[in-house]
Amino acid sequence: MSHFVETFVIGAGPAGLTTAYNLAKNQQDVLVVEQDPVYVGGISRTVNYKGFLFDIGGHRFFSKSKEIVDLWDEILPDDFIERPRLSRIYYRDKFYSYPLKAFEALRNLGILESAACMLSYGLARLLPVKNPRTFHEWVRNQFGERLFSIFFKTYTEKVWGMSCDEISSDWAAQRIKGLDLASAIKDALLRSIGRKTRKGPVAKTLIESFRYPRRGPGMMWEAAARKIRDFGGRVLMDRKVHQLAWDANTRLWTIGVRRGDGTTEVYTARHVVSSAPISDLMGAVSPVPKSLSHARDLRYRDFLTVVLIGRSQTELLDNWVYIHDPSVKVGRVQNFRSWSPEMIPDGVSTCLGLEYFCFEGDGVWDAPDGDLVELAKQEIAKIGLMRPEDVADACVVRQAKAYPVYDDTYAEHVDAIRLDLATNYPTLHLVGRNGMHKYNNQDHAMMTGLLTSLNIQASEAIYDVWQVNEDADYGEAGLSGVQEALRSERLVPRKAA
Repeated sequence: MSHFVETFVIGAGPAGLTTAYNLAKNQQDVLVVEQDPVYVGGISRTVNYKGFLFDIGGHRFFSKSKEIVDLWDEILPDDFIERPRLSRIYYRDKFYSYPLKAFEALRNLGILESAACMLSYGLARLLPVKNPRTFHEWVRNQFGERLFSIFFKTYTEKVWGMSCDEISSDWAAQRIKGLDLASAIKDALLRSIGRKTRKGPVAKTLIESFRYPRRGPGMMWEAAARKIRDFGGRVLMDRKVHQLAWDANTRLWTIGVRRGDGTTEVYTARHVVSSAPISDLMGAVSPVPKSLSHARDLRYRDFLTVVLIGRSQTELLDNWVYIHDPSVKVGRVQNFRSWSPEMIPDGVSTCLGLEYFCFEGDGVWDAPDGDLVELAKQEIAKIGLMRPEDVADACVVRQAKAYPVYDDTYAEHVDAIRLDLATNYPTLHLVGRNGMHKYNNQDHAMMTGLLTSLNIQASEAIYDVWQVNEDADYGEAGLSGVQEALRSERLVPRKAA
């Protein structure tokens, strides 16, 4: 027996839940299915291990979009705390404040190395690489070759598992847009003398504080799921979509869903919204998409977190530390007590998350948990943040398809998929990071869901969701209600553009 629903949403992450929340709030029929049996929130979930709460990757609640900030406050009105941002870089046995402080960086690097960095920057500005195609070329143009090798190369290659010459410049332009050495030096000088940084818009990499749910980001998405249900929508857990059949005559989808216990369900829907990885989604669609081979060629980067719990002798105030040093495998260390004291049930323990970037099925991903914990103990001791003997408990959490890879062919594949869907599957809507194969922040993922919900309610694509996080004005200006959006020069419907 098939159950009818107006809009069927695949994935209960920020994009999927935002889509469903706005639809349900406006009395639209909506159903969300999530394959995780326990947690909503996707990569923005909060895991609970013996009362210790931790975030998968660290999720700041900061946005230039008033609409998204208002939505956070609407869903979770009483549970945000303001947190100071404190992060550092660990490189060659030394710590650097991040964003950089000029005098500290000068002291750590030394006068000769600092001078070489400035000469390298001058050369890059004098002789830039024209039309940079790779991450290496883009960063070299903005910061110089020397600083690229110190502060970008090692960490970036840890994250992606590939050379910076294989990574598209799109990723750099998206993630560190608006930041170059001149603005970084100005900001670093101000920080060094204790003055506030520049007024007006700042790059997200330079913000000094952020909001955070007191018990982690999952608190936001658990509240969103509850409110969707209160509005009359449905959120069903432990369910994976295995078939999506499109009927061009009736313009309806037939969706096959498999539960964790092996039983199946069938739904019929007018609209399908997906935040699932494109490679997984397209393999379930019938008739077989013409762009299926493009979807299968998209690549993803996975990671796992080794959580170490104990009473550390080292005081650590950082929210997180980037590990640029090539002598250890760990890429980043999260300090969950500094995200929120309520993440620590006894109020005194240290809870650190060591993030290891890997590919699903490789030696790191498949390593036994015990081996990973021992590796993490050794590396955290080398960095100097915790002694192995202070670790009382530990666990490992794996996250598949955490990052869509921006290699030199991804854009071609995504363009082919977009054209195929628009032509042959007009009511299949892609949202979110993996759904669109775009390295979106949480707020950008939410914006894609919000605009998709508005398109569904309007019964036409009045907003181009793909512009979110490509055009900074479009993606970050947001909207304050549909009527204001229609008048806005920043967020203009297609027909008015």
